[in-house]
Amino acid sequence: MVRKIVMRVNRLSPDIKLYGIALCFMGFASAIVDAVLNNYLNETFAITSFQRAILEFPREFPGVLTGFVSLWFCFLPGARLAAVSAVAAACGLVCMAFFSFTFPLLLCWLFIFSLGVHLFLPLSSSIGMELAKEGAPGRRLGQFGGLRNIAAILGAFFVLIGFRWLGFSFFKAFLLAAGIFLCAAVVFFKMPLQSCTQSPSRPALPKFHREYRLFYLLNILYGTRKQIFLTFAPWVLVTIFHQPTQVIAMLIMTGGILGIVLLPIIGYAIDRFGERTILSLEAVILVPVCLAYGFAKKLFPESIALLITAGCFIIDLLLMAVGMARATYMKKIALHPSHVAPGLALGVTIDHLFSLSIALASGLIWQRWGYQWVFFGGACIAVINFFSARRVPQKKSSLHKHDSIAKR
Repeated sequence: MVRKIVMRVNRLSPDIKLYGIALCFMGFASAIVDAVLNNYLNETFAITSFQRAILEFPREFPGVLTGFVSLWFCFLPGARLAAVSAVAAACGLVCMAFFSFTFPLLLCWLFIFSLGVHLFLPLSSSIGMELAKEGAPGRRLGQFGGLRNIAAILGAFFVLIGFRWLGFSFFKAFLLAAGIFLCAAVVFFKMPLQSCTQSPSRPALPKFHREYRLFYLLNILYGTRKQIFLTFAPWVLVTIFHQPTQVIAMLIMTGGILGIVLLPIIGYAIDRFGERTILSLEAVILVPVCLAYGFAKKLFPESIALLITAGCFIIDLLLMAVGMARATYMKKIALHPSHVAPGLALGVTIDHLFSLSIALASGLIWQRWGYQWVFFGGACIAVINFFSARRVPQKKSSLHKHDSIAKR
């Protein structure tokens, strides 16, 4: 078995090998930050739920700028821009480790870190699909996602061990993650220049196309529901259930282990059954997950409510992988291959533009009526997402028509 795996790896192209290694570095470093950030904020600055919502502005606003910042680096191919994004993330973390003397300073460094992370979001899909076989982009994205999950497991496990037994600190965690982001940048930079130069993932001017309006709507709905999870789901575990860093790391690690198997399956299912089926199923699952997350503590004893909330956290973490379906849908409806990368970047921009608003609104809702109603709102968004997903054509062939190109 091991010999067969080694032989398959040896047959892969240099691009795929190097991209896989870089993804592992990105996944490992990101898992470290995800596992410690909420506890760091709570223990270092003792912020309120509304301040936690305010924090999302410097954290998520770089997502709004993604399409435009990418344009500044239009002279760089996709893999080189990925290297820039990793360097920016590393710089932000180094500054967070050494110079977070006040909360406003922390916001500045978090902005730089987040800018790097968000620059890579559309690139991870566009580069991954370029390295896929014809007609199987979902499968390739699922494979890369599973590989990144393995690295995320190791990152979360490292945090679990480090904070429980090795006397790890937030300072050391940020510096370690920064060093690993720099390793990813080196690997991205080593990807063969010829293939990178010819890559359609090269940044281009973001432009709205009426033909992609359903794709934009799906990104709006994803951004609003995603923000509720990313901001307030771990915050519930930290502030309502008083769980330490190790528990958050363990949950991320558990989601990563399950994702190793599930992500390739999701990728295969996207190719086999179509984006409409997968996106609709995601919305159906999200409704009870959001309701359970919000109301478990009211309905069950605290120990059982904690288990239910932790389970919902893991399920929602896994459902983030369904974002592959939006990427493959964009690839299928693109009027020209050169529209894919800027279209994905614009999708990230739209996603974050609305997620900023929902973060602030949710912070106010939490403060005035309680966190339960934040997640009730998430369930309502999931219902809207279901009916929007049903509008996606079940089978959509690529629209790369030369006559369409000529008209443009």
